[in-house]
Amino acid sequence: MSGYAYARAEVPPADDAIGWISGRLPDDWFTGVEITIDRDEILIVGQLAEPQLPADATEIDKAAAEAGRIERFREPTRERRISLAQQIEYRYRRKCSWGAKCGDSRELFTTLSAPVMSRLKQKDRLVLDTLVSAGVARSRSEALAWCVRLVGEHAESWLTDLRGAMESVDELRRKGPEIS
Repeated sequence: MSGYAYARAEVPPADDAIGWISGRLPDDWFTGVEITIDRDEILIVGQLAEPQLPADATEIDKAAAEAGRIERFREPTRERRISLAQQIEYRYRRKCSWGAKCGDSRELFTTLSAPVMSRLKQKDRLVLDTLVSAGVARSRSEALAWCVRLVGEHAESWLTDLRGAMESVDELRRKGPEIS
């Protein structure tokens, strides 16, 4: 198979990815790092040190300084980030994406938009079509993405609990008997 279109069974586990990636990141890049992994993508968002501003700096000054700090990081690290991304993509067979945070500012440099097939009944399609007709989204695909983001924002604690429960099940499976 070419590219990143691997069957789910072919995608290797990424159990050690956070540790491996953290060990590969240069020490002088970030003050902290957030690594998010799914079956298609590994997203690395590094925390940058906040710029020193005068006491009378406005919110506009702060936002501009944070944006400048992110841009100052982005350009000179591009080649090293690409090289590291290639290593990550080879090892874990997932696209590697990058971003940076500074203060209240967050910018993603590269991200993967993975196509997802969905079968919807007419009632659900009408919801998407209403969002498109109202100008909330340009297409059904964009409307569906908007709905997923909305649920994610309003159900975050439930989703966190669900992910924790799934991790517990995975741990129990690992501890279970070997079947040959």
